[in-house]
Amino acid sequence: MRAWRRAVLAALMGGACLGAMAAEPVPVEAFAKFSKMESPRLSPDGKYLSVSVDMDEGRSALAVYRIADMTQTALLKFPRFEMAYQVEWVSNQRLVIAKGRRIGTLEKPRPSGEVIASNFDGTNQKYVYGYEQRAAMSTLDRGFGYIEGVPEVPNGHFYLRQLSLETRRSMVYDVDSVKLSFHLVADIDKPDLDFVLDHTGKARFAVGTDVDDNPLIYRSNNNTWQPMSATSEELWQPFAFSPDDTQVYGWLTHHNGPTQLVRSDLQGGNRQVLAKDDFASVGDLQWTHTPGVPFAARTGRGPVKFTYFDTSSADAQLHQQLTQALPGKHVEFINQSQDGQVILIAITSDKDPGAWYLLTRSDNKLNRLLTQREGIDPARMGERRSQRFTTSDGKVLEAILTLPAGVSDPKNLPMVLLPHGGPHGVEDDWDFDTDAQFLASRGYLVLQVNYRGSSGRGYAFQEAGYLKWGTRIQDDLLDGVRWTIDQGMSDPKRICVYGGSFGGYSAMMTAARAPGMFQCAVGLAGIYDLDMMYNKGDIRTTESGRHYLQRVIGRDQAALDANSPVSLASRIKIPVLLAHGEDDQRAPFAQAKAMRAALTAAGNPPQWLSVPKEGHGFYSEANNVTWFKTLEAFLDAHIGTASP
Repeated sequence: MRAWRRAVLAALMGGACLGAMAAEPVPVEAFAKFSKMESPRLSPDGKYLSVSVDMDEGRSALAVYRIADMTQTALLKFPRFEMAYQVEWVSNQRLVIAKGRRIGTLEKPRPSGEVIASNFDGTNQKYVYGYEQRAAMSTLDRGFGYIEGVPEVPNGHFYLRQLSLETRRSMVYDVDSVKLSFHLVADIDKPDLDFVLDHTGKARFAVGTDVDDNPLIYRSNNNTWQPMSATSEELWQPFAFSPDDTQVYGWLTHHNGPTQLVRSDLQGGNRQVLAKDDFASVGDLQWTHTPGVPFAARTGRGPVKFTYFDTSSADAQLHQQLTQALPGKHVEFINQSQDGQVILIAITSDKDPGAWYLLTRSDNKLNRLLTQREGIDPARMGERRSQRFTTSDGKVLEAILTLPAGVSDPKNLPMVLLPHGGPHGVEDDWDFDTDAQFLASRGYLVLQVNYRGSSGRGYAFQEAGYLKWGTRIQDDLLDGVRWTIDQGMSDPKRICVYGGSFGGYSAMMTAARAPGMFQCAVGLAGIYDLDMMYNKGDIRTTESGRHYLQRVIGRDQAALDANSPVSLASRIKIPVLLAHGEDDQRAPFAQAKAMRAALTAAGNPPQWLSVPKEGHGFYSEANNVTWFKTLEAFLDAHIGTASP
């Protein structure tokens, strides 16, 4: 074990910046330069690597490298704001790519419903399926296509899930990526369902939600689909099969609480709980090589902890050895070669955005392939801590604290409250956070609260934030600030609030609801007028989006006005900084202009930064440098880290 630990540490330190702590703060540019590479995938023979490459200004490409010498064999470029959303190797020479669209740095990309194929050297590129489909190209109706999986033994085929524009049915096909032949595997008369395939490629379950977010589960029985019970008292959702296809891995919740990982029979009975945590949902599964089954799951909050429920496999044993050799690190198996001899591994931490490594079992060597953020020196980043506090109404919540580097016992520090976006389906966790680390590098204690409405603790916890955007959610944030004051961690005279997207909304709402608590407020790409969400922006353009708005903010005009920062601008007496991309479709630019007008009319005109050709967050490094410098100067002017 000692020899193994030395080898691992040597690999981690290769190329790392190990200099002593510098007196000067970490350059803004280190935080403004987001990861240039993401989502790497190994070819089945372990000889090639595909990786999504950021070309700057919202443009990206899919690059393929020969691992032996890291020579690039192909570069497939995408139009601005388009990207490779999902990539699967279907043979040693061929890939299929599901395209996606970037919304902005504050939102996850979303699939566009188009699938293309290419050889590893860029040759024989084909448009497989999507809304651009032409009748001459395929026998399928036009619609949206998604990669549902690949056969256990690579043969150039993959499984395509189709949502037809004509019929609104959900179907899955076995597709030859070279000949573009389509063989129907399953068909169900319900829109936008995912299929769960067994190891032979047979569709056994179909899962999803309706437009009101109610769960839908169907089981195949002699080629007919039968609905299964899905209630709030007990919800079971299958997602994978055991190697012999006689058992199913699934997620289980009781009374909409935290999600557990279970193994059961094909009807969902005879369940065995494999991993659970009473406070938060289980997540981050680790998988064996072919036939792929999970062997561990991340449990608990804070520094990464895995629950191993199958330690018999060589993959599980190797993962355990790595986590033991790297305390405080998050070790994740990304994927493996077909024979399991070559493993692509990501290693990260709260202070380290991480790098990807290749481990070859034949020599037990761990070699660094790619680094996510070249400018970030983990030795100069702050510790992130997961702690808990009790709110004014008795609810226990999680707070993530990021401490300035070198601080172990925070006392009377200037602090920034950093609410996350969403607010639903999003959470703050222990892992590296760019905004939090930037602020901590400037000497601020940073507070992030997983308020009611956040994900990670079950649907009931998330639903507790519905129709309470401006009330209970903001109370949770304010209770978190009071907790840091009561603990003596923050200086009550030097606290600001800054957030992006819904976090920008929260920055204005908390400032309005708690006069005197904050010395300044910052909103980036925020929502400030709730009623405007029904008239502008991309959420309202889909049926599910419209139902979402009715579910989470409602249609009561008085409530929308009472919980909109534009209506409360007269209560905000502190300095405000507003920043927004002029091409933002998620939170339209009109939102920021309305907030600026309201503050100006109230006699408190904000500092203003509008950025052309940017969406929901900034892609351009130059624009990010400008933003971080503007934010730094604004905070320094109002709660600077020097003693008052």
